[in-house]
Amino acid sequence: MRDAFAKEMKSIVEKKDNVVLLSGDIGNRMFDGLKNSRPEQFINCGIAEANMMSMAAGMGLSGMRPVIYTITPFTTLRCLEQIRIGVAYHQSPVVIVGTGSGLSYSELGPTHHSLEDMALIRTIPNINVLAPADKVELVFQLREAIESPIPTYIRIGKKGEPNLGKLNNNYGIGKANILRDGKKYLLLGVGPIIGEALKASEMLELEGINLRVASMGGVSPLDVNFLSEMISENFTNWITLEEHGIVGGLGSSIIEWLYDSNNSKIINLKRLGVPKQFINKLGNQEYTRNQLGLDSIGIKKQILEL
Repeated sequence: MRDAFAKEMKSIVEKKDNVVLLSGDIGNRMFDGLKNSRPEQFINCGIAEANMMSMAAGMGLSGMRPVIYTITPFTTLRCLEQIRIGVAYHQSPVVIVGTGSGLSYSELGPTHHSLEDMALIRTIPNINVLAPADKVELVFQLREAIESPIPTYIRIGKKGEPNLGKLNNNYGIGKANILRDGKKYLLLGVGPIIGEALKASEMLELEGINLRVASMGGVSPLDVNFLSEMISENFTNWITLEEHGIVGGLGSSIIEWLYDSNNSKIINLKRLGVPKQFINKLGNQEYTRNQLGLDSIGIKKQILEL
């Protein structure tokens, strides 16, 4: 996903003089094409994320369109006050991109795990919180975010994530996409972890269970029209999936919406995510997903238990 981001940013800055990319001393070679083409539209801010966020806030209020890029926990947790006051309070049109979302940097330990970012950022007013499932969804969201009058946070994977395909073409901010059709059971996910759900759905089909899989694209705003359509189609067994803490992310967002919408149908909802704990037994992303039951086999098992 990060290569797709770099490629799209190069294309954008070549068309728009007011777009500038700010990096927290990461991905420098990845942006060589952009720097060679438009060096004046790239700033390496060093390992000073809070300062970088304040710089971006000022740029956004001065008519520019700044895009921030660094590792997810460092562009969210480390500068939460600057996001809340400098960016969101002043409604500065900053696009904040966090790479290595979830457990992408699993082997580096809790300092590099991003399992609270969506929960924290979505409580702040005036900011979108997005989590594209693949690079196609990312590109559409990035283009729209740069044109948006309000700031946007986009959490992306690291590298090597496959394109997941689509059954409908409904990309953009606050738009859900069905990736695999099915009946009775509905899985709503965000981010590249949905790839594991698609593998699980193939295995579940052999068990006679047809699982509909959809990417919600993010947690704020939610595609509430899509959710209402799922209820009208009589989906009453819902599973949410996120490579994020179980508290405050997609599952929590949908529970809140179900309560606030006064829906008359009873929805059975199962949340799949990372328990509220630090992960100290370290391995790569594949290993940790397996340990947490968030790989395809674990997802299949938990849905069968329903």
